[in-house]
Amino acid sequence: MTVEAALHGARVRYGPLEALHGVDLAFPAGAVTVLLGRNGSGRTSVLHALAGLVRPAAGRVVWRGRDVTALGVHQRVRLGLTLVPAERAVFASLTVAEHLGLAGAPAEAVLALLPELTALLPRPAGTLSGGQQQLVALARALAGRPRLLLLDEPDRGLAPAVAARLHAHLLDTAAAEGRAVVLTARSLPRSLTGAAVVHVLHRGEVGFSGEPAELVGRPAGAW
Repeated sequence: MTVEAALHGARVRYGPLEALHGVDLAFPAGAVTVLLGRNGSGRTSVLHALAGLVRPAAGRVVWRGRDVTALGVHQRVRLGLTLVPAERAVFASLTVAEHLGLAGAPAEAVLALLPELTALLPRPAGTLSGGQQQLVALARALAGRPRLLLLDEPDRGLAPAVAARLHAHLLDTAAAEGRAVVLTARSLPRSLTGAAVVHVLHRGEVGFSGEPAELVGRPAGAW
């Protein structure tokens, strides 16, 4: 598989705390990569390093063969990267329709995928439940069709059927359109067993890398 993005020897620090200890990770194009681990394992720090929200204290961030370590968030967004954080991913005063309009692309396809949003289009995002706000953030990101899509616990607050529908869409579109998706989870959902690779992080280090089938049936934390 072609590598879309990668971290090479990445060390991420927040003050005196080092969240990633020289991590090497590769994320293939045209596929979904899953980052597993408990809270504090370093999953979110990987996404933030890829997105440019934090700059590694050491190591490199490479995207499509280019060293982008020094590029800021907005520069990476212009190159085709989108990050959906686990929390606070919507603008409270904007309606659902206005959020989808920010993507600058027709919303029909994403509303067909997430029809739960149709009745919510005129409502301000701040009046929605946590799960509904998550849907809005995901819909906006998907409508923009980014080349590199980073999702931090996208299942949070979603009904299992909706999450499974989202996973199927991510797997299908990544493969069909050559896009790279990197998402985090605490345990591997069965609807993501078609992912290209799974990395398990533990205390800022990679404890396992392999195919999803190797983890099916194993409880979280038993890696």
